[in-house]
Order: sequence, then structure tokens, then C-alpha cells
Amino acid sequence: MKKFYLKSMGCKSNQFEGQIVAQKLVEAGFEQVNKEQEADYYILNSCSVTHKSDSEAMYFLRHAHGLGLKTVLTGCIAQIEKEKLLENEFIDYVFGNEDKFELADHLVNNDAYAVKDLMGENEFCKVTLDDTTKTRISLKIQDGCDNRCSYCIIPYGRGKSRSADSEFIINEINKYAESGYKEVVLTGIHIGLWGKDFGRELLDLLKEIEVKTKIPRYRLGSLNPLEITSGMLDFLQDSEKFCPHFHLSLQSACNKTLKSMNRHYTVEYYLDQIEDIVSRFDKPFLGSDIIAGFAGETEEDFQITVENLKKSKLSQIHTFPYSIRKGTIAEKMSGHLPDKVKEERASVIKEISMEKYNSFVRSNIGSDVEVLIEKRLDKAGKYKGVTRNYLTVRLDDGEFNTLKQVRLDRIENGKIIGRYIL
Repeated sequence: MKKFYLKSMGCKSNQFEGQIVAQKLVEAGFEQVNKEQEADYYILNSCSVTHKSDSEAMYFLRHAHGLGLKTVLTGCIAQIEKEKLLENEFIDYVFGNEDKFELADHLVNNDAYAVKDLMGENEFCKVTLDDTTKTRISLKIQDGCDNRCSYCIIPYGRGKSRSADSEFIINEINKYAESGYKEVVLTGIHIGLWGKDFGRELLDLLKEIEVKTKIPRYRLGSLNPLEITSGMLDFLQDSEKFCPHFHLSLQSACNKTLKSMNRHYTVEYYLDQIEDIVSRFDKPFLGSDIIAGFAGETEEDFQITVENLKKSKLSQIHTFPYSIRKGTIAEKMSGHLPDKVKEERASVIKEISMEKYNSFVRSNIGSDVEVLIEKRLDKAGKYKGVTRNYLTVRLDDGEFNTLKQVRLDRIENGKIIGRYIL
């Protein structure tokens, strides 16, 4: 029996797909192992969102090759770079983003290369996950992206936007609920585009999930601010299943930079939107993405971003230095900054994020909330759970995969400690 070790990089969609790849390989008779040294194949499900992720992928593959493993590269790097990757002596197989779901057949047939052209693909690739060992699960409802943000290479790795039909989604969610899952996370490359390819919109799907599924909780992946409409917020505000956790794909807090990024909203627009969300929900978690040091970003532009982020009611900011991606519009822009400057700016934003997150956590202490008990942490009996608004809580005891009412009692060594409400 051939053994494989699989590593997935990047977004929730890629993590979900990696789980399916592993599932399909096991079904085909391969054995998954947890140590690289025990494997015959090292499978890397790659991400290409930054130059750093590309470099990390190559490092992982070189390392595996050095251990004597057959190396398999799939994911966005494979989809974008294609057959030229086989010129590297440390890469044995290259498979595209949809070809990876037939990985078992390719390996049995010893196919070295298979990358389907996704740019002309119109159909969503339906894949299902049967793992029932966890409490929360991701479900990919959409793939691809029709936006052409000047910095982004991902449309070339994922193709144009394609949506799963609502019947498939509802059936999958109910299957997960029957298997015992308490929460599903709706993921995709750009989930706000769900349904646009067949004349529907994301709100239509959310309404169906509310009345046609048995899942107690669902959570949304990243959304473009323009896709969070008043109608959507009206509905979510009254939802019994929605977890008040928003992740906004902002990218900058300076209008000049947003324009050069080809993002079609203003800082003023999404700051007002954040205020609206905070006014509608009880302590909603508001995460965001910010790119530091984009091409042409002056010190004044950066300070505008800093001031706007400070005054925003965001709960947490995920930031990373801008990375030049070959083939994007931004690659040819003037004003590219030294890596040191980009790193320094990212560090400033990380400090702001830490302050905001700590403040958000403190504001939740004393609250009575619903917690999904996920796993036991250690031999001492500490358990971990997650609130609807995406806070991790430690508890003295617990029952795996149950929803419990908990009081967020205190912060201890940087962790939220809760106690059950009797």
C-alpha cells in the first residue's frame, strides 16, 4: 500500500480541497501518514497569493525530495505555472486545481502532468467531504473570481466565478447536520459572487439555508464590502443560524491606494458599513485583510491607512506585505517599495490589530454566550470551544461537540476562561 503525506497551504477553500484529496486517496487504497519520513509521496496543495507562499512551497518540495519522496505539486502554483514546473528536479508530478481530485488515478497511471484550463470553465466542480471527526466543517460553495484587482494572480489559478447550485449546498449542509456537525463555514474564492452565473445572489442562498437546513450555526467566509447590502444585514440580523462574524476584504484604508488596486469602494463607504454592522449585532467579530506597502503607497498614504484603521471598529486585521505577482497589472506599476519598508508597515498594522483584538476580547468578558465545545486541550482536562462571534474559550471540562451556554469569566495568560451557566 502506497503511503502519502499531504500539506495544504493558504485559504479555507484550499484547506477544504486538501481534505477531499486525502479522502479520495484513502478511498482508492492509499494510506495517509502524519510523518513525512513514512511516506512514499509528498503532496503539496499550494497557494500562490504571495511571492512568499511560492518560495515556501519550493522549500517544502526540495525538503521532501531530499528525503527521497516522490513530490506532487497541486493547487494554485501548479495551475498558474503549469508544465514548466517539471523542469525542477525536485518536482515529480504537477496537477491543476481540479485535476487534484483525480489524483489517485493519475498516480496509479504514473501521469506526471495534468492541468485543466480553468479560464474557459463554466461548471462548478462538485466535491464532497465525508469526515465526521470534527465539530465544524467548511463547505465550498463557489470557485474562481471575475474581479481583476491589480495586485492579484488568483483568477489565473482559479478561473472565472462558478457557483454550486443551491440544491447541492442544502443537501450537503443537511448531510453534515445528520452526521453531527454543529456549524458549517461557507467558503469559496469570492463567495459574494455566488449565484451571479445563474441569475441569483448570495442572500437567496442564505434564506434557503435558514429554512431548509438543520444545521444550528453557519458562518460566512470573506466578503467584499460592496456585497454586504442592507438587505443582507436585515436578514442576518434576524437569523437564528448566522454567526455574527464578518471578514471584510478591505485591502487598504486609503482611497488613493484602493483606486490603484482597482477596488471599487471608498474607505468612507466601508467605515460606515462597519458602524452599521456594529449597531445591528451584539458584539460582532469584524476581521479584515490589509495589504501593506502596495506599489506607489507613499508615507502619507500609509499614515492615512493607519489613522483610518485606528478609528475603525474592526476586531482584528490580517495584514501582509505587498508581494509582486508576475503577470498582474501592479507588476508594471511604478513606486515599488523596498521589502524592509513593506515589512515595517505591516508590523505597524499588526500592532494596531493586536490592540483592537485585545480590546474586543475585554469587551466580551462578562457576556453569556453559546459555545461549541470542540476538543480537549490537555491531560489536565481543559477544553476548547468557539463562540458565535469567533472567540476561543477555555473550559475546565466539557462534552465534545455540544452547544453550551457559557459565561466568559476572565482573561488568564492571554486566554479567555469560561464557566458553564447552570
